Amino acid sequence: MAISPKFFPPRKRQPSPGSFISPNLSDSKLVQSLLLLSQEISALKPLDFLLRRSSSSIIRKSKLLVILFEEILRTEISFLPRSAVLCFEEIYIVLQRIKTLLEDCSNGSKMWLLLQNELVSNTFHELTVELSTLLDIFPVREFDLSDDVKELVLLIRKQCWERKSFIDPTDKNLRYEVLKLLDQIKKEIVPDHSKLNEIFDKLGLRDSNSCKEEIESLEEEVQNQVCEKSTVEMIALIGLVRYAKCVLFGASTPRSDSATKFQSSEIVFPDDFRCPISLDLMRDPVVVATGQTYDRNSISHWIDSGHETCPKTGQQLVHSNLIPNRAMKNLIALWCRENKIPFESTETNDKINRFTVQKAAIEATRMTAFFLVNKLSVSQLPETANRVIYELRVLAKTNSDNRACIAEAGAIPKLVRYLGSDNPQLQVNAVTTILNLSIFEDNKKRIMECNDALDGVIEVLRSGTTWEAKENAAATIFSLSALPEYRKKLWRKTRVVKGLVELAKAGPISAKKDALVAILNLAGDREAVGRLIEGGVVEMAVEVVGVLPEEAAALLATVAKRGGAVAVAGANGAVRKLAEVLRDGPEGAKESAAAGLVSVCRRGGMEVIAELVATPGIERTIWELMGMGTVRARRKGASLLRILRRWAVGMEDQTVRFSTNGSTLSTVDT
Repeated sequence: MAISPKFFPPRKRQPSPGSFISPNLSDSKLVQSLLLLSQEISALKPLDFLLRRSSSSIIRKSKLLVILFEEILRTEISFLPRSAVLCFEEIYIVLQRIKTLLEDCSNGSKMWLLLQNELVSNTFHELTVELSTLLDIFPVREFDLSDDVKELVLLIRKQCWERKSFIDPTDKNLRYEVLKLLDQIKKEIVPDHSKLNEIFDKLGLRDSNSCKEEIESLEEEVQNQVCEKSTVEMIALIGLVRYAKCVLFGASTPRSDSATKFQSSEIVFPDDFRCPISLDLMRDPVVVATGQTYDRNSISHWIDSGHETCPKTGQQLVHSNLIPNRAMKNLIALWCRENKIPFESTETNDKINRFTVQKAAIEATRMTAFFLVNKLSVSQLPETANRVIYELRVLAKTNSDNRACIAEAGAIPKLVRYLGSDNPQLQVNAVTTILNLSIFEDNKKRIMECNDALDGVIEVLRSGTTWEAKENAAATIFSLSALPEYRKKLWRKTRVVKGLVELAKAGPISAKKDALVAILNLAGDREAVGRLIEGGVVEMAVEVVGVLPEEAAALLATVAKRGGAVAVAGANGAVRKLAEVLRDGPEGAKESAAAGLVSVCRRGGMEVIAELVATPGIERTIWELMGMGTVRARRKGASLLRILRRWAVGMEDQTVRFSTNGSTLSTVDT
C-alpha cells in the first residue's frame, strides 16, 4: 500500500492516461487532465470491508469536482489566471495521491490494511483537508460559473473540512480481535475456530482461494517494507491466514503434475538462481574459489563441516574466501519482484530476532503443521490425502522454520506410506514434501532414521510413476548426501547407485542433472568410487557428457582423481569426449575436463596420451586454457602440456632407437 513513502514504497504500475501532468500544458489541457483524473477516481468502487465511509466520502467529493471541471471547460477559457494555474496544479497532485491510495487499499492485503487502519484513516483525512485548503484559495470569481456550480464549490469546501479523521468503530474492534488472535498464537493457545471464522468472514476471506490471494498480497507487501516491525507483523499475519485457510476451508486442490519441486505456486525458479547444495532460491549468493556460486549459508556450513572441495565440481578449494555475487543477487531480486515472490536478503534477516519477533508466525505454522499431519493420521481417501500433502509441500517449500515445524509434527512417517502410491500426483507430492523437508539439516537425521523413509525414496527413484517423482527422489538423495555420515550409507546401497545411473541415462534433462549432481556428491567419499565404477557411473557419464558437459565432466574428473583414472581411461570414448569438452565445451566444463585428462593421462599410459594428441587442435586449446582460464585451469593446462611434450620426446626417442637398432624398445613411463 502506498500510503506514505515513510511506510509504504509506491507500487510500480503503468500510469493511467491522467497519471501525469506536464508543466507545459495549455490551460485547457490542464483542466482536461484534472477532469480526467477526477473521473477516474469517481469510477473507483468504495472499499468493501474496511474504511467504507472514508473511501465513499472521498469518491463522492471527486464526483462533485467532475461537475466543476466540466463547467470550467464549457466556459471556453483561453487562459487561466496565474493563481488558478497554481491552485489546479496542487489539486492535481492531491487527486493523484487520492487515486493511488484508493487503488492500493483496494488491491492490497485486507489484513495489513486492518492493522494499519488508523494510519490509513488519518491519510484519508489529511488528503481531504489538503483538498479543502486548496478549494479555499480557488479563485471562483475569476471564472464565469453558474450559481449552481459556485454553490457546489462551497459545498465541497464544507464537506472537506473535518476536524479529525473518522475511525470506524467496527474496523477498530476487528483490529483488536486480530491482534488478540496473534497474541494467543504467540502464547501457543489454539484460536477458537468459530471466532476465527467470524473474523475472516468480516474481512471477506470466505474460501480457500480468497485466503490464498491474501497470503500472496501479504508476501508482496513484505517486499515493500523497510520497517522491521512492519515486516515482522506481516510474517505473523501470513502464518495466521495460512492456519485459518487450512482449518476453516480445508487443504488446497493440488495443481497439475506439471508443477515441479522448485516452484512457487505457479513460477518455476530458474536453475541458475537455485543453490546447488540446498536446491533452494539463493538469498545471499557468493562465489567460491572454483568460480561456482552458492548460497552463503549452505556453502559456509559445507566448509565448516570440514570439506575442502567444491560441492558441484569436486575440485579442491585453494582458499575458503566467499565473494559476494552482487550481480546474481540483483538478478534474483529483480526476478522475484517481477514474479511477486518474497525475497529477503541476509542483511534484512540478520536484523530480525527470530525468536521474539517471529514467535507468532512460527507458532501459527506449528499449529498448521499439526492440523495437517493429524489429518493424515486418520484414514483418508487418496484425493483428500493428496490435498493435505500438497498443502504440506507448499508449506515446506518456504523456509527452515516451516520445515522444522512440519517434521516436529510427525509428518515424515505419515508421508512414507504415500511414496508407494499408484496415484502419480499423490506420489509426486509425497516425495517432493520429503525433499523440501530434507533441506533443513535436522530433518536429514529424521529421514535417515525413520523406518522405511529412505527405502521409500529409493523405491520412487527406481520405479516412480513419473519422471518428476524420480527426479525429486534423486534430489532428495543429493540433499541427504550433503552430510558425510549419510553419504557413506547411501553409496553402499546398490539400489541408490543403479537408480541414479538409470535416471541419468534415460530421464529428461532436468532429471539427468539431478542424478549427476547426486552421484557427484556421493563421489566426494573416496571409498565410494569403486562402488560407483561397478555401478556403471563412468560409462553413463561418457554417454551424457554431450548433453550435460559441465556435470558429466566434473563427475569423470572426480572419479579419475579419487582412484578411478584407469576405469575412465578404459571407458570407450572417454578420453576423446573429455578432449572435445576441453576444446569446444562451456567455460565451466573446460576446467573439469582438463583436470580429468591430467589424472587419466598420468595413469592411463601412452595409448591414452596418443588418443588425446589425435584430437584436432588440442595443443592450441591447451594454450588458450593456459592464457585465459582460472588459476586452477591454467595449472591443469600446464600439466597437460608437459605430459604431451614428454610423450612427444618419448616418441622421438623411440623412433631414433628403432631406426638405429631396427627394433622397438619399451615405451617411456609418463
